[in-house]
Amino acid sequence: MKLNNVMKRLSTVGRFLATTVFCVSAIAFVWQGAFFSNTAAMANPATNLIATADQVKDKTSEDAGRAKGFIEDTKDKVKETANKNAERVDQATDNGSILERKAKTDAKTIEKRADEDAARTKEAVDNTKNVIERTVDSIKDAFN
Repeated sequence: MKLNNVMKRLSTVGRFLATTVFCVSAIAFVWQGAFFSNTAAMANPATNLIATADQVKDKTSEDAGRAKGFIEDTKDKVKETANKNAERVDQATDNGSILERKAKTDAKTIEKRADEDAARTKEAVDNTKNVIERTVDSIKDAFN
């Protein structure tokens, strides 16, 4: 029984020490940020904001393009896999069997849904990109 009591106390002390170390680390990071920040760079924040706004727009367009490319690759892989599975069923069964027709129908359905999902996802990416660009423009206009 005493061993369990000792282990409970050690566990409590360990948790207390971990919490203390975490809090001291958080205070140290906040303290360092407050005393070592570069306030000289804030001489003309509007200029910095405009440059940053253009950079954000460029980065947003670049990332949207990458996301669309990824979506297109994923759509192609889904279609390719559906067709491979239909071909495997075709090879494993007799010509014109019910399973073969079902596999081909399923492959076409999968391709159709892949196209629809890719189109919806690309539209969502475009909408997100447009929202970000409008927000950046609004912030930029507010400082001008």
